[in-house]
Amino acid sequence: MSYTVAIVGRPNVGKSTFFNRLLEQRKAIVDDISGVTRDRQYGVADWNGKPFNLIDTGGFVPNTEDIFEKEIRKQVKIAIDEANAIVFMVDVATGITDLDETMADILRRTNKPVFVVVNKVDNGTRELEATEFYSLGFENTYFLSSISGSGTGDLLDAISANIPAESDTDAAHENSLPKFAIIGQPNVGKSSLLNALIGENRTIVSDIAGTTRDTIHTHYKLFQKEFMLIDTAGIRKKSKEKDDLEFYSIIRAIKAMDEADVCLLVIDAHKGITAQDITIFSLAARKGKGIVLLVNKWDLIEKETNTARDFEKLLKQKMAPFSDVPILFISVTEKIRILKAIEMGLKVYESKMQKVPTSKLNEVMLKAIANYHAPVVRGHSIKIKFVTQLPTVVPSFAFFTNFPDDIKMPYRNYLENQLRANFDFEGVPIRIFFRKK
Repeated sequence: MSYTVAIVGRPNVGKSTFFNRLLEQRKAIVDDISGVTRDRQYGVADWNGKPFNLIDTGGFVPNTEDIFEKEIRKQVKIAIDEANAIVFMVDVATGITDLDETMADILRRTNKPVFVVVNKVDNGTRELEATEFYSLGFENTYFLSSISGSGTGDLLDAISANIPAESDTDAAHENSLPKFAIIGQPNVGKSSLLNALIGENRTIVSDIAGTTRDTIHTHYKLFQKEFMLIDTAGIRKKSKEKDDLEFYSIIRAIKAMDEADVCLLVIDAHKGITAQDITIFSLAARKGKGIVLLVNKWDLIEKETNTARDFEKLLKQKMAPFSDVPILFISVTEKIRILKAIEMGLKVYESKMQKVPTSKLNEVMLKAIANYHAPVVRGHSIKIKFVTQLPTVVPSFAFFTNFPDDIKMPYRNYLENQLRANFDFEGVPIRIFFRKK
């Protein structure tokens, strides 16, 4: 899955509210002051089983109209270059403004699908007023209200019609070499790790954060191991993200994650795992990627008897609930354990690709279910009769039961822990579904 939709529009038309509705979480700050979204927000949305990346571009607050148009032009241009489809948001309450015209002008030149979304259409009068936006000349024009959500379904149907079904990509996925993405914040040593692995200075390594702007693919074939390495631009904390190149690198890092089977997440031993690292980790887990955590610059840490053990314990607490992840303490400059990182990545890849025989799965899991039953719901006992692994890229298991909607999170976690205890899924996210038998 690497389909990206960018939301563009002048400030205060409701891009963030719309973005939050699609993500079903309050991620962007929504406020009535124009230009609250200074940085770009990104997340993964899903419609009818088709996931896609969603990017909310900022509305700028410059001093004069000229800079305004220049900045908006830059943002829109990046969105057009990097996204597969564009949602162009306008506001029925203010009608067509000069900025809308400018943006429409830029968008007419692209051959990517553009969806004009007229926001704040929440009554009959506004529906009539909204028809003026047809004059912008775009074929796909939708009226909706971000706040109430009315009208979003039709738009999402239209967007998802363009997203290729996953099964097409699955076949190609099976035949190809394992792909590893090196991800993490700027300056943790991602490019140095790539160079140390392939033994040549393929990427420019410098001490300035954010030197790597693009993703670089490298075919690795050494020590009887073969795979593709994808080096990404650092995903950086939002506050520093002032230049537009940063916006590019974030979209590219997310795309690299999409292409990869396993993500090698590099963190800095001095800083430990930061909130931004957790965000990157969660995004990779949500996308169903295998994950290996590499703690770099370990050679520079003062050590006592249990330093590594205590550090690992702390990392696992921060990564909960998905803490079944291999952690390696490495030093890229001293070349300590970097080949072990590759072995671990390949092991996680094997685990991610494994298919557990149905007979073995039922033998193990039905015993675990018999040892600890799901809690009784409204006087009914929940029975799980059969388990099977689904034919998906991310290991997914269907449990057939009489009350699929009544099984709560703690029991789902119990089943996941039992799967992990009996079959090796270290570093691999697992998905569990309950179906009516």
